[in-house]
Amino acid sequence: MTIVVVLAVVTAVAAAIRGTWSPCGLSMLSTVTPLAEAGRGRRWGVTAAWFVVGAVIGGLTLGAVMAGLAALVGALGLSITVVLGIATVAALVCAASDLDPFGLHIPFHGRQVNERWLDQYRAWVYGAGFGWQIGCGLATYITTAGMYLTILLAALTGRPLVALGIGAGFGLIRGLAIFAGRHITDTDHLLAVHRHFGALRRPVRLATIGVLLAVGVVAATAWAGVPGLVGASVAAAAIVVVSALSHRTAPATTDEALAAPEAAGLLG
Repeated sequence: MTIVVVLAVVTAVAAAIRGTWSPCGLSMLSTVTPLAEAGRGRRWGVTAAWFVVGAVIGGLTLGAVMAGLAALVGALGLSITVVLGIATVAALVCAASDLDPFGLHIPFHGRQVNERWLDQYRAWVYGAGFGWQIGCGLATYITTAGMYLTILLAALTGRPLVALGIGAGFGLIRGLAIFAGRHITDTDHLLAVHRHFGALRRPVRLATIGVLLAVGVVAATAWAGVPGLVGASVAAAAIVVVSALSHRTAPATTDEALAAPEAAGLLG
């Protein structure tokens, strides 16, 4: 099931990068910066290191859950045909969810980390604590159904150690995002970073959806050859067209509704 492993890794990377544009992800670029840490009399490098450590542990926590599911899938002995069929349908459904046609999407939850930790605890506590919550992927804002697809694909590999590694990698990527704010030493740099991330929000969202659609098409091709490629491509095109038509008259999408808190970069 090498193809499933590859698809799981690609999806995990896309979901992790997309998560940086969640309210929690962007808030880290306002509250755990050299500027903010200096104001608290703390060293940003130390806090950032603890953040990455916490994020990796969070990813391992997620990976442990996925490893358990992978062990179950392995015990069931599902054929590669069944696995790829499930992966195809799931990827296309998740892509459709992110496109949010007619306001329809897989349920998400919005939860911020507790900003009171910044005043109540030492740097290593809130650094590692925030990192763990963001690194496990499910404890704070979920910005893409690719998060769910990552869990499913990791489970479908049927390889617990691989699933654990995918979780760790996911957490590491989420954690390393903190270094995007390493140059924020004054308010001008802070505003510049948030303007830059604000400009990238939509392109990153669309790129993530593109990855999910591509995962579905690749899985379908491996599943059923040319008929699978054609069928999944037609389905992907239909999903995009229906979503585009639905948004012509619809109010704000789920992603657009999140834009305000994301841009504000507040812990809330």
